[in-house]
Amino acid sequence: MRVFSASTRVVLSVSILAALLLSLIACGGSGAETEGLKGSVHIDGSSTVFPITEAVAEEFQLVNPGVRVTVGISGTGGGFKKFLVGETDINDASRPIKPSELEKAIAGSIDFIELPVAFDGISVVVNPKNDFIDHITVEELKKIWQPGSTVQKWSDIRPHWPDQPITLYGPGTDSGTFDYFTEAVNGKSQACRPDFTASEDDNVLVQGIAGDQNALGFFGFAYYAENKSLLKVVPVDGGDGPVVPSAETINNGTYAPLSRPVFIYVSKAAADRTEVVEFVQFYLREAPALVQEVGYVALPDKVYQLGLSRFADGTVGSAFAGKDTVGVDLVKLVNSE
Repeated sequence: MRVFSASTRVVLSVSILAALLLSLIACGGSGAETEGLKGSVHIDGSSTVFPITEAVAEEFQLVNPGVRVTVGISGTGGGFKKFLVGETDINDASRPIKPSELEKAIAGSIDFIELPVAFDGISVVVNPKNDFIDHITVEELKKIWQPGSTVQKWSDIRPHWPDQPITLYGPGTDSGTFDYFTEAVNGKSQACRPDFTASEDDNVLVQGIAGDQNALGFFGFAYYAENKSLLKVVPVDGGDGPVVPSAETINNGTYAPLSRPVFIYVSKAAADRTEVVEFVQFYLREAPALVQEVGYVALPDKVYQLGLSRFADGTVGSAFAGKDTVGVDLVKLVNSE
């Protein structure tokens, strides 16, 4: 299920490398098998982040066969519901934690460590037999997806498009991708017409769109990259001309407003367990390669270094909650807490 691409390289200062090595030595991480390591790591949350975490879990268990890592796909919101009552150790999230979720964390005395792990670009896709759409604007996406939308046919979007019904597919309402898309396109998270085929499993959406000539939908870039032969990606015009999602356009923010970082949230209590410590350190060390293998875009190396330091220091709280993450300097945000 992996798509291979070139990795990103960033020059690090001697001081940063030294700090990283000290933090790894202090926490016992080496990338090799930890002798006799046993236990379990329970993860749930975003279907968008799932391919990354699944890849990390597979590689980790190869060198640590005594640890069982389970990865669910309840959606970002569904995963936070479990995480904030202590049912899981880590939550995969395709958006930052919401203020309402922060309040629940405080009320439940759930401390967490927030770690960005990749860039994603929400991809707008149609059936490959669709031969008339060459791009779509954010305003047209809003016309389609806004609450109370009257769009029922392709010709309702542009008069010269076919007088055929349009069938919509998208992530379920517990999905962080749904939250981000509706906020970026409709101006408010969760604000959306209700009459579309929804699923928390993006593979279900892929199959639906691949089998429906009149389909239009959206989901994380990795699911498009993995299924290019079944789907046609639509360039999105955010005001500066149509842009196709790619490693380059997602990384530099020109694929706007649908580029965003994705995260894992680690329970501070769970981080007291050796198997969780080893897994998270392994995740951040291996992420630059594995993120790209599954079709996403790796963060600058320095962000992973800062994540390792943040985790080693046990820095809790969110640097991203309530902030616009399109085209921002992630190093500054990670350092802001």
